[in-house]
Amino acid sequence: MVSELQQLVDAFGARLGRSIAIDDTRIRLLAYNAHTNDVDEARIESIMHRGVSTAVVAYVREQGAAQAADIFTVPPRPEIGMTAERVGMPVRYDGALLGYAWLLGSDGPVGERAAELLREAASQAALVLHREHLTAEVARSHARELVRDLVAPDEALRKEATAALVEEGHAVAGPVAVLVAMVAQEEGEPLSEDRRLALALAVDHTRRRLPPARGLALTRPDHALLLTLWPGARPQTIERNTAELAEVLREKLAAELGTGRDTPCWVGVGRAHPRLSEAHASYREARRAAEVARTTGVLGQVAAHARLGVYALLGKLTPGELAEGIDPGLRALLSDSAHRGLVETLRVYLDHAGDARRAATALHVHRSTLYKRLHRVEQLTGLRLDAGDDRLAAHLGLKMAQLHPRLR
Repeated sequence: MVSELQQLVDAFGARLGRSIAIDDTRIRLLAYNAHTNDVDEARIESIMHRGVSTAVVAYVREQGAAQAADIFTVPPRPEIGMTAERVGMPVRYDGALLGYAWLLGSDGPVGERAAELLREAASQAALVLHREHLTAEVARSHARELVRDLVAPDEALRKEATAALVEEGHAVAGPVAVLVAMVAQEEGEPLSEDRRLALALAVDHTRRRLPPARGLALTRPDHALLLTLWPGARPQTIERNTAELAEVLREKLAAELGTGRDTPCWVGVGRAHPRLSEAHASYREARRAAEVARTTGVLGQVAAHARLGVYALLGKLTPGELAEGIDPGLRALLSDSAHRGLVETLRVYLDHAGDARRAATALHVHRSTLYKRLHRVEQLTGLRLDAGDDRLAAHLGLKMAQLHPRLR
């Protein structure tokens, strides 16, 4: 696409005898020809960085560029680096805005002939951009199918997807780590369309922070995943970089959902595995980490599988297995809403390693009150908290209950 657009602007630049440029809808430079006269700071920034400041983008939009149906003018605004007038023409295909074709006022007045050539250039650019959009969408759709196969249970599918992703240039070989993003949803209900869109936008935004063929995104019915690739990177570097990406993903997802930092959304980070073919393992870990973070509410909104501790093991159990693993006496206590205070007392006491002083401080009660509550727990459950096995059973039981949909 770039070479076609470059040939197009070179040809029209020669016919016009002046500079011409084509931007995308975000005012990011796609192609330009040689400049015959002085250019302003905004054009220099566009050439050097393939983009302009947010102030320039906002100003261009304020001038109605996105709504224009024909040639329009953007007056100079020296305070943001635009000392030259711009004459623009929307690049549209079937009414859809794909970008803009630009002439600079510093090259001289834009007469009728120049205006007609600008319209013709925009029309031809629309065909190039539309064709590239279709090609890219087909490629992205195929890549998404391959990612789906890459994390599937079927080993044969995974093997074929691994080879295809590398051979077709969608991914590079090397260490892989997966991030999974989830949002709150009603139990048993599918995600609403706006939440699925938020997931898709967030993972795509985060993917764009990675070099080409280093990130692949996929949106599923109740979560989204970002597969990241790190050829030649050390494990510590991958861990640090994926942690940063996870926070970027969480922040973008919260912004798309529109309710700020406390938005009910979670990101799980799988461990780095040495080969692309092992992406399914990192995916399972990332998904489990996100689910545990969502279920327990004690791990924060970003959870790395490597730091799940005992939850990494317990998270593999089904709800039925979790319920079976909880001591019957403790399960009865958990099932009775009248004893929530006792459950919380036991939880705090065990999380503080049986240190009565620290537990009482955390609960804001006198130590004697704590002892009375713990004695009541023993009476109701039949557990002895001064016995190592019983204490372990109680602590594990509470952790299991946090993962059970009806006991937490």
